[in-house]
Amino acid sequence: MTRRRPDATVRGVVSEAAFLLTSPRRFLMEIALPPVGHGVVEHSRALIDPVTRFRNTSAYIFLTAFGDDEERRRIVRFVNRAHAPVRAEGYNAFDPKLQLWIAAVMFHGGRDVYERFFGRLDRAEAERLYREFAVYGTSLQVPEEMWPADLDAFDAYWHSVVDDLEIDETVRSYARALLSGGELPIVVRPAMALTRFFTLGMLDPRIREAYGFTWTDSHQRWFDRLMRIAVPVYRALPMAARHLPMKLVLRDARTRFSGVSAHAAA
Repeated sequence: MTRRRPDATVRGVVSEAAFLLTSPRRFLMEIALPPVGHGVVEHSRALIDPVTRFRNTSAYIFLTAFGDDEERRRIVRFVNRAHAPVRAEGYNAFDPKLQLWIAAVMFHGGRDVYERFFGRLDRAEAERLYREFAVYGTSLQVPEEMWPADLDAFDAYWHSVVDDLEIDETVRSYARALLSGGELPIVVRPAMALTRFFTLGMLDPRIREAYGFTWTDSHQRWFDRLMRIAVPVYRALPMAARHLPMKLVLRDARTRFSGVSAHAAA
């Protein structure tokens, strides 16, 4: 039996377990932009408490996609309060240009994961998905007119940023520590080796090179072999199984943000 291809919408994309599993790839892409990277190194607790960071980031992703108006207001208020003290040299968490990059990474990563597992989107599908992903920027401080007008404009923006990336040793060291497991329990860290391999395999090669990660032709061949196994296995899973992680995380987010202030939810 051929399983139905999931809808190429924000909800359809972020519902997939594959989207959650590629969170480390998106994080590395976000902090590749030097001002974002320095702000994260100085202020983020992702290495010390990666679970809480995952819960908070996922709460924003899922409540923005699935929440009602009040839930979306609460999560935006929470994010804004969390961002208020986050400042570093050249970095302000409220800077719309930096938020544009983070939202762009969300779309780029979401589209890439969808196409790796379910096939290429046609132009109309990709444009619709692109417009929908704008909400992750415009819900915060990105004006609608700052979001590139269409996919061609987005591609031009993306390449203009990625082609000029220069990642310093401070952010490189942070990324290496992140992929080693940070402060995760020792029993969990062996799984990080596989996570690291898939994360590096899915990174834009230019970003991977800017980080200085080693990636040989042999690595690429192994990655391609594993993906040829992983993709059909994943697609064969029932949708209920593929969406279960999203439902659990969304339930957690709704519990945390239901009937409480954003400050209390932190």
